Amino acid sequence: MSSSFLAVVLLETPVIPDMSALAKAIRARHPELPIEADGGKEGQTSPLLRCGDDTVAVMSMPSPAPADPGLWLRTSATWPQGEAIAARHRGHVIVSVLGKKHEPLRAARLTTAVVGGLIAAVPQCCAVLWNGKVARATDLWSDMSKQSFAPFPEYPFSLWIDVLPFRSDSGIGAVTMGLSAFAEREIEFETHKLSLAELMDKVHGLAVYLVEHGPVVKDGDTFGSNERERFTVYYKNSDTFGGLPVFYCTDDPAK
Repeated sequence: MSSSFLAVVLLETPVIPDMSALAKAIRARHPELPIEADGGKEGQTSPLLRCGDDTVAVMSMPSPAPADPGLWLRTSATWPQGEAIAARHRGHVIVSVLGKKHEPLRAARLTTAVVGGLIAAVPQCCAVLWNGKVARATDLWSDMSKQSFAPFPEYPFSLWIDVLPFRSDSGIGAVTMGLSAFAEREIEFETHKLSLAELMDKVHGLAVYLVEHGPVVKDGDTFGSNERERFTVYYKNSDTFGGLPVFYCTDDPAK
């Protein structure tokens, strides 16, 4: 399971962030977070922030980020303008917590807080790509990232995970993208009983539970508040999504 995350902030024009201004912007949004810009060597600007015991790299790249058509195809359902906005960017900033031994939720919270501060401090920001899986508009990110350190389940997990509906032989389904960084697998849920709204609510609820607790759900576990909403979780490689390792959820007892 990954313990660090890579956020790529797209820029309309390349710029090197003022790290002192960035630290100030983050401090204003999260006064409880101890943060300061790294002094660097004499005559040099350090791309590092000190956040308590953690170090966050904020690396400016004077070129477009590599294109990922699959990402923008997934994003088109929730952010139709995203691909066109991204096509105009000319630089990007990479944000990541340094080091390998990080609890995933802690690393996600800290990275998200820094990205929110970056958007506040650098007006050229136009989109955020999270860990190669999720793309979001900067205004949405700016607003939701204020909840970076909120208690479960109020933190902005939907910046980190997409939930994508699809039609299935059973009726309808939904699959996550991005959850595996927290829980080793994605969720694939198929139902013939629930409405789309009920399905999405179930997937969101299970996803945020797994973000908080990690891969604690066991193969064959059953959940649900009543018989209509009861479902079973299986470990499998997805038949629909190219062998993707998933928590396969179904309310069909024949499956």
